[in-house]
Amino acid sequence: MLDFEIDKLTNSIENARTGEVFDTVITKVDNTNSKIIKDKDWLFNWHREITTKNRTVHKLCTVNNPTIIQGLICIEDNKDHIFMHLVENAKFNIGLNKIYMGVAGNLVAFACKMAFEKGYDGFLAFDAKTELIDHYVKTLKATHFRGQRMFVQSEAAEFLVNKYFKS
Repeated sequence: MLDFEIDKLTNSIENARTGEVFDTVITKVDNTNSKIIKDKDWLFNWHREITTKNRTVHKLCTVNNPTIIQGLICIEDNKDHIFMHLVENAKFNIGLNKIYMGVAGNLVAFACKMAFEKGYDGFLAFDAKTELIDHYVKTLKATHFRGQRMFVQSEAAEFLVNKYFKS
């Protein structure tokens, strides 16, 4: 079950104190560069996700500082949609003293962008914690399917992609 909060939909990521916006880059993490993820810095076991068949992990960094990971996402190509297994903000981007806002939104938008690029009309599915379903409906314009399964349809996906990725 995914447990991430969309603190703010920004145009990239935004410094929580100053409002300054930083351009970001999202790149794949695999066995060749996975040492950059230190287990003690994350709640989830990202190394297990990296080695799980059919899943890919991507990191979000600022363009000016590509060595500091702001957030991570694990997705799977299900051949007609993208499934989002995990999303996590770096510890310093969580809570009242977070450094950046917009990290989770940026990563979800990336997954939607991948769904457009693969020809899936932006469709993204994920399982949410029950208490966050309404939050995702409001912030991501996600649709509650049944149980804890949710999805982002084309129109909402296009909104997110246009917000974070300038053509």
